[in-house]
Amino acid sequence: MRFIQAKGVKKAAGILAAAVIFGVSCGTAYSAPTSEEQAVLDKYAEYIDTHKAYDFGYPANHDIHLTEFYKWYLDSHSYRAMVNNAGDPFEIHEGGHLNALKFERAVIDFFGPHYGFDLNNLWGIVTFSGTDGNSHGIYFGSKYLEKKTQKKPVMYVSDAAHYSNMRLADVQNIDLVLVPSDEHGRMIPEELESRLVPDRPALMVYAMGTTFKGGVDDMDALNAVLAKYPDIEVYRHVDAALFGGYLPYTQYKDAVNRKVHPFDSIAVSGHKFFGMDEPAGIFLTTMEVKQNQNPYNVTYLDGSMPMINCSRSALSPLKLLWIIRKYGDKGFTEQAQGMLERAAWLKAKLDEMGWQAWLEPMSNTVYFKRPPKAIVEKYDLAPDFDARLGGELSHIVVMQHVKLDKLQDFLNDLSAQK
Repeated sequence: MRFIQAKGVKKAAGILAAAVIFGVSCGTAYSAPTSEEQAVLDKYAEYIDTHKAYDFGYPANHDIHLTEFYKWYLDSHSYRAMVNNAGDPFEIHEGGHLNALKFERAVIDFFGPHYGFDLNNLWGIVTFSGTDGNSHGIYFGSKYLEKKTQKKPVMYVSDAAHYSNMRLADVQNIDLVLVPSDEHGRMIPEELESRLVPDRPALMVYAMGTTFKGGVDDMDALNAVLAKYPDIEVYRHVDAALFGGYLPYTQYKDAVNRKVHPFDSIAVSGHKFFGMDEPAGIFLTTMEVKQNQNPYNVTYLDGSMPMINCSRSALSPLKLLWIIRKYGDKGFTEQAQGMLERAAWLKAKLDEMGWQAWLEPMSNTVYFKRPPKAIVEKYDLAPDFDARLGGELSHIVVMQHVKLDKLQDFLNDLSAQK
């Protein structure tokens, strides 16, 4: 195997100016990377390590501590087998292919009660990402409603929610109604009511922390609207990719407790708050919902396969469980508290500077008037536009790696540009 450096790669200051394509040259012997090819990889690794401390604009936790896991992974020679979680972690059978289903089940059992699920009425999987979790929520909700009503549902989601929800409605051929959001990124209850289709079931997707503003849909107000139409059968899925990770460890924990705010399923990312080094997540629902899916009994897997994916990562559950055991509720609580404190500190400092900024309740995302381009690029700030708030905006997602000294660097740069 040899590495081929791609030509024509756009060069930009501070960005790795080479891409590497892994390919096999036919008719040649396999070989280790040459010194030049290794240097390209080393430069890439150096770039990542140098820039992660100032990666402010996206909800990734770069404060990752998996060294001990990878030491075990290498020392145990586990990396020398392809382990596949093709199967249901709640229906584990003896024998068969190599899997880590029992570890996946342990992850689901740990998280379930944090969101108000009883262990005797819980089903879930470790997913590839938050989008994968939403895909399952939308699919499970659609099939659940179809089975109960013999009608195809209409999906309702706010225009401030993550774009993947709209894409998934398209992929799954579900009629979609985009409900306007207010300037804080929350679905407007009156707009939902005006758009309800009275003779079809409602598949609600609630945003627990919208992508840019960190807005949280008011589930009580939205549920009150739905309660006025008792003939409409409702399934509620919560997209809690980022906020769902840390809210259970804060004073706002009831916001993601289904016993307080009823919902049927929830999707949470593993690579945001929890510090996975690759995309992953969890999808949680009830046994009732799971049992009202198309079963697809698979003989060679010795059971029904309700999940969308067949092959699924066995490594992600192992890493998630390692993280759970390393930090536990106490460690996650300390991390969540620190994030919210630093977000409030940043908002207060921007206010002192007279730089227009906003911070929603429960949120670690501070959004503000967009700074000059040089600052946007240095801190990798995501862009947005809202005429109601003056036009061009950026935000900082205060994750575990976004420390006070780095935030002060940002404020110093901003002050120098005023």
